Amino acid sequence: MKIAVDIDDTLNIVDRLGRAGAYIEKKGLPFRVKEPDSNFFVKVYDWKLEDVLAFMRDGGITAFTDAPARKGAKEALAGWREAGHEVIILTARLKDWFVNPVNVSRDWLEKRKIPYDSIVAEIADKGTYCKEHGISVLVDDNLENCLSAQNLGVYAVLAVGKHNISRAREINFGGSNWKQIDEAVRFIAASSLSF
Repeated sequence: MKIAVDIDDTLNIVDRLGRAGAYIEKKGLPFRVKEPDSNFFVKVYDWKLEDVLAFMRDGGITAFTDAPARKGAKEALAGWREAGHEVIILTARLKDWFVNPVNVSRDWLEKRKIPYDSIVAEIADKGTYCKEHGISVLVDDNLENCLSAQNLGVYAVLAVGKHNISRAREINFGGSNWKQIDEAVRFIAASSLSF
């Protein structure tokens, strides 16, 4: 079985509020908190995309490159691979933000010894990508990605956090920690006749 796994806010914990807040304070910028729990930098403060890109160019990328892995993620992916499943890291990271999103992602994964088989970046519509590439399960924190996958017949497992908990019940499987995510994926693998 092929399992696609997102990085940001799924495998890791990105401190958008703190990192951007420190930058804004240091630069004396007028931006204010808009959505403190958002999983999108552009929504956390009342700034524009060009302001976020300036932040990224001025060292903001460390919010991603230094982000700690979520507890249990490494062990879950290792277990899936040991069970014979293929793990594809599937990220929406863009060149505009990361210059080389595959290399930045690979570095982050390898420094944390998180096992995987391949990395695909710059994928905005992960549901369609999974459907077109024979991926059976998508693990992601983005509700829209999970809904897209689920609607296309791909099993979605939502990595539940503050930014998506209010709508988490729209996805059939999910977990707020990697023990629960791992259990959901193993349940899908064990109970699905198509695997």
